[in-house]
Amino acid sequence: MSSNTPRDPNSDPWHGPLGDDAAPARGRIEPTMGAEPREEMGGWEVDDFRAGPGRRRPITEPPKPSRPWSWVVAMLALAALGAGLFVLRQPLSDMLWPETRVQQLQADAARALAEGRLTSADGRGARELYAAALARDPDRAEAREGLAKVGEAALVRADKAMAARQYRQAHSFIALARDMAVPRAKVDALEKRLRAREAAEAGVDTLLAQAAAARLAGQLDGNEHAALPLYQRVLALQPSRVEALEGREDTLADLLQLARTSLSRGELAEASSRIRRVQAADPGHVDLPDALAQLARAGEEQRNRADQALRRGRLDDALHGYLAALAAMPDDAAAERGLMHVANTYAERSERYASDFRFDDAEAALRDARAIAMDAPGIAQAQQRLLQARQTQQRYGQREPTAQRTRRIDQLLADASQAEARGDLLTPPGESAYDKLRAAQALAPQDPRVRGAMARLLPAARQCFEDELRGNRLRRARECLDARAALEGESAVLRDARRRLAQRWIAVGDERLGAGELGAAQAALIAARELDPQAIGLGEFADRLRAASAAN
Repeated sequence: MSSNTPRDPNSDPWHGPLGDDAAPARGRIEPTMGAEPREEMGGWEVDDFRAGPGRRRPITEPPKPSRPWSWVVAMLALAALGAGLFVLRQPLSDMLWPETRVQQLQADAARALAEGRLTSADGRGARELYAAALARDPDRAEAREGLAKVGEAALVRADKAMAARQYRQAHSFIALARDMAVPRAKVDALEKRLRAREAAEAGVDTLLAQAAAARLAGQLDGNEHAALPLYQRVLALQPSRVEALEGREDTLADLLQLARTSLSRGELAEASSRIRRVQAADPGHVDLPDALAQLARAGEEQRNRADQALRRGRLDDALHGYLAALAAMPDDAAAERGLMHVANTYAERSERYASDFRFDDAEAALRDARAIAMDAPGIAQAQQRLLQARQTQQRYGQREPTAQRTRRIDQLLADASQAEARGDLLTPPGESAYDKLRAAQALAPQDPRVRGAMARLLPAARQCFEDELRGNRLRRARECLDARAALEGESAVLRDARRRLAQRWIAVGDERLGAGELGAAQAALIAARELDPQAIGLGEFADRLRAASAAN
């Protein structure tokens, strides 16, 4: 565009259309009298740019209108801050002026001491308050002196309690004085006087005569009038009384003799109770080590017999044996594992009953498992199997017409034969031969064809196990073994198969351990333990794996 072309004042390309009353355009040069023209550019002046970049002045923002509501916000914030300071005034004072807090504790402690509140469970006793002050300032001598005063006051209170025949309170105050580091000679002297006073009132000679008579009558323990409690009462009053020491020794010997008699009868719980009583009364009794050794041997024998009963399927005998072993040795881990195995076996029995749709028997076996060990891993699986069996019966029950149910049974039997031919005895779930036959059994439990198919499936499951074990395909062998268990139930032959498979897992785990594959060795250990917790060599393998894992 030519410089002499007239420009439309209403079409400024920088500022847009301008009205008649619009403010003067930015960048306009105003004439001045006697001065060089100045160009206004917003908050900058041309002189500022001419002076160079180093002399630029910042834009001066026009004043903004005041906002009254900002004052309200500020006042609310100050009010909140003041409230917070009011609530936290004590903790803040503790941080800013710790000396004040310590002095307050000492003042409260002195007041409690003057009021006779020497100690208190709520922390407001003189002992506790002085201790709190000392904890805040360990170098404060006043707090340490206050604790000494508490001890002296406790000794005075003990003397007054003894005079008032309040012997239990007197013993408590003496114990407090000992805790407060009162000179031992002073505490011992008062305690000796207290015991003498108690003995005089209790009639120590009478107590000794009663204890001797009880021992002769065979009343050794069990109530406060028996020989052992009476002798212990005398020794609490007069610790060096010879007659009481000798009487207690003889009574403990009698208890140990009764324990040996109980051991010979197989009454391990009673024997253990008596031996533990002697141990609590006199851990250094001369005959105690032999008695404890006999008890341990008896417990081990019971556990071994329980293991044999479990292997033979005599669950009740196994349960009683493990319980007897634990009565003798409560920390017997092997007996605990045996109990767990018994519980799992009851759970497996529940699964078999559920598979045959014998729901009452399945529930009873499940209750037995829970009564033995609520945390037995087989319980959850048995519950799930019982639920599935109920659902299967409900799904394939009597709702279908007779002709339709017959066709359904025929189809299930055909599907089971095909699954058996594929080798799918137990898996995959819902498509295995076993699941197909269970569905047919739910429809017609007494159908000869179904019962015959179940009977034919068992030899196939046995052969499957042998083939897979021979090929060292251990996981597949476990599936076949589970199918056998579901079909034939617990038996000596099945338990032998479990032991064989567990031994194979131990061998695989030992090989993996030698190769340094700790994860695979741990998996093998778990598999073997699930099959047979009492497998030969399982404990040794577990120890080696534990040692290797700890060193890794």
